Amino acid sequence: MVKAVAVLGGTEGVTGTVHFFQEGDGPTTVTANIYGLKPGLHGFHVHALGDTTNGCMSTGPHFNPAGKEHGAPEDENRHAGDLGNVTAGEDGTVNFSIVDNQIPLIGPTAIIGRAVVVHADPDDLGKGGHELSKSTGNAGARVACGIIGLRGHL
Repeated sequence: MVKAVAVLGGTEGVTGTVHFFQEGDGPTTVTANIYGLKPGLHGFHVHALGDTTNGCMSTGPHFNPAGKEHGAPEDENRHAGDLGNVTAGEDGTVNFSIVDNQIPLIGPTAIIGRAVVVHADPDDLGKGGHELSKSTGNAGARVACGIIGLRGHL
């Protein structure tokens, strides 16, 4: 079992933790607890770079090793880092879990050292018709991010 974690922080007071687990060559399970968001949907992606020297802006574009268009997690044509939306309740809290086949923790397309980003707005999953739909899902500002690193045996 390979485990990873990203500790989220941002300029909007959004905090949280995202955990990643992968057994052998199987899919990766992602669980997240996020606090301080406005209620509703928020884009949730793995970005290409683990660089936060300029806050969340320096994490680069969505992780996309296959060069595909932006889409929903269940779409065949999607960036590997397209994990859809998380839903914040009325208290601004997210408890989220997804299983995904395109974000391995080991191998040539591993996400270790990359970043998780939470956006201000909903991800339209590439279907919104906006000029940014096919690249970012028109998900708005980056309100929190964290670098994905290997985790110990906790």
